[in-house]
Formats: sequence, C-alpha cells, structure tokens
Amino acid sequence: MSTASTCTASPATPPATRFDGTLLFTITFTVIAWASSFPAIRAGLAGFGPAEMASLRFALAGGVAALFLVATRAKLPERSDIWRFLTGGVVFIAAYAVLLNFGQRIVPAGPASFIINTNPIMTAVLAMMLLGERFSLTAWLGTALSFAGIGLIALGKGLDVEIGLSVLLILGAAFCNAITTVVQKPLFARYKPLSVAAWNQTIGGLVLLPFLPAAIAQAQIAPSVSLWSVVYLAVVPSLIAYGTWAITLSRLPAGRAANFQYCVPPMATLMGFLWLGEVPTLFGIIGGAMALGGVVVVNLKR
Repeated sequence: MSTASTCTASPATPPATRFDGTLLFTITFTVIAWASSFPAIRAGLAGFGPAEMASLRFALAGGVAALFLVATRAKLPERSDIWRFLTGGVVFIAAYAVLLNFGQRIVPAGPASFIINTNPIMTAVLAMMLLGERFSLTAWLGTALSFAGIGLIALGKGLDVEIGLSVLLILGAAFCNAITTVVQKPLFARYKPLSVAAWNQTIGGLVLLPFLPAAIAQAQIAPSVSLWSVVYLAVVPSLIAYGTWAITLSRLPAGRAANFQYCVPPMATLMGFLWLGEVPTLFGIIGGAMALGGVVVVNLKR
C-alpha cells in the first residue's frame, strides 16, 4: 500500500478515461492476484480450518493495514460513517472470507470464481431496491442465465447435499461483496480508497481474532504449502491487490473498472489446473460460461 492520507470532503479529481502505464499495471496485477486467491484457498485448506485460515490471513493483513493507518495518520471515521466501515470489516472481510473458505472445501477454484463473479448481479438488484436504480427485462434474463449456469456447475459436481450447501455458501460470500459495494460507495467521496481498504482489513482481522489461537496451533502442524498459501493470501490478494484495485477505482468509473473482473474466473480456472491439477468438467465449463455471460448481459446497459 502507498502512504496516501485520508481524503477530505472536497470534490475528487474526475476519474481518468485514458489508460497509462499505472492503470495497465494495477488492472493486470489485481486480476492475476484475485484469480490466484481461489487455488491458494484450496491449497491452504489442506492444513487449516476455514475460519482459522481466514483469521490467520487477516491477522497478518489487518496488522499491516493498521500500521498503514497509523503511519498515514488517517483520521477516524466520522460518527455517521462508522456503520459503513463496520459493514466492510464484518461483512466484506470476515463473513466473506469464512463463507468462501467453507464453500471451497468442496467446490474447486475455477467454479468457485465463476460463482463469486455473480456479485455484480446482486449489486445491481440491491441498487434497484435501495438506490432506486432501474433493472430491465434484459437484466432479469441475464440474471436467470447466470444462476442457471451456477446450477450446471453444481450438477457437474454431483448435486448432492454437500455440493448444494457449498454452492450456497459461495453465493453468500458473493452477496457479502454486493452488500458492501452498495453500503460503502458513499465513503469514497470523503476518504481515500486505500484508507477504506485498510480500515476494512483492520476491522475484519479484529472480528476474526477468536479463531486465531486455533489457527496458530494448526500452523504448527500444517503442510508448508498450506502455511505459505495463507501468507500469500494475506500479502498478495489482500494487502497489495486491495491497494491496486483502490487505485484503479480512483482513476476509472466504477462500472468500467468492474468489467475487468470478468477476466478473473477464466484465469482462476487456468491457475486451478496448473497449480492443483483441477480439470474442469464439461458442465463446469458450460456453466461457468453461462454464469459469466449472465453477468455481462446484466451490465450491458448499466
């Protein structure tokens, strides 16, 4: 993370519309880092419980994020914004990580990334309900296509109770992402994006602290690949990628920036194959394409 300080309430600089070297780097790094988190989670789960792995990941990331807030002398959240920051830490960091980890005990890296990528659809529905945005017939058709694709992914894994519950847990993680997007959107007019990301990780790490003693005990007997996977998750997809994504959001309109997340599922599928040997099933490939296509359809006119 850079050492940018908290933003004032003055009008922000208009987002850039032209690509330069900085944007090319931040976008590329974020996509690769977030795609790699799915196989890294699967590798980490070989030695840690889902909640324990989340706790250790964000004890590391949250500790550094807290130091960042101190070093940059970031102002405390205003009283009216405290609930928005709490939502980021509790829902986006703690609940998201635990739900995704539990789901990925069964669901491979590639399919999990496609399921998570339905969060723009959930965001659009929440924006319609809470912010009065319109949701067209085409968008509803895209939603149906995407969730039909998720059904195919589940079918490709056997559609037993355990698979069904795992898919629902990952959908729950996607919903956590969507909730936070809507709730925290106003914060970027008053705070630096890097400060918001740092507060999220710091609060999330504190919420997950009860699981840390068990995580430390598991770390003593965990395979080295699992331990280093958790360290990697804390440093690359969390600390660094949250920072590069914040920079991207500060320089591009949110909708345009979000489109680059569509590159994450195919990349995660490839990494799952190269890293863990997870060969996607035919149902998984078709379902993933449907899930991704539905998200694109929903966002065609947004």
